[in-house]
Amino acid sequence: MDKKKILVINGPNLNMLGQRDKNHYGTVTLGEICEMMRKEDYFDYVFFQSNHEGDIIDKIQHTSCDAIIINPGAYTHTSVAIHDALEIKKCEKVEVHLSDVDNRDDFRKINFVRDVCTHTVSGLKEYSYIEAIKYLKKVL
Repeated sequence: MDKKKILVINGPNLNMLGQRDKNHYGTVTLGEICEMMRKEDYFDYVFFQSNHEGDIIDKIQHTSCDAIIINPGAYTHTSVAIHDALEIKKCEKVEVHLSDVDNRDDFRKINFVRDVCTHTVSGLKEYSYIEAIKYLKKVL
């Protein structure tokens, strides 16, 4: 049986994990998170990180996949364009955040991607990604 293909998208500043506020984002790097996910060998993963909104949109539009795990970073709170790209994509979509964005700064309460995703996991630091995988195992 072929494994399902999961597109894992990480937005701006997530390439700086390990150097950011450890209380919110933990101590592991993005590369270490990708390795943790690869150990969950149930899926084939395509990892992508960009600090550029258009590159993220292009990746969503032009990558064939069975599901998306997306941590849009700050674009969560600002990008109607990423919302629209996700809305068009017909697959399972899981919004992931390392920190508990719903209980942080007021501006973080604005969320442009949640309503076009099928599930959200936040506040578990790197384990948010593992919980997203567990969710996808159930629904795919």
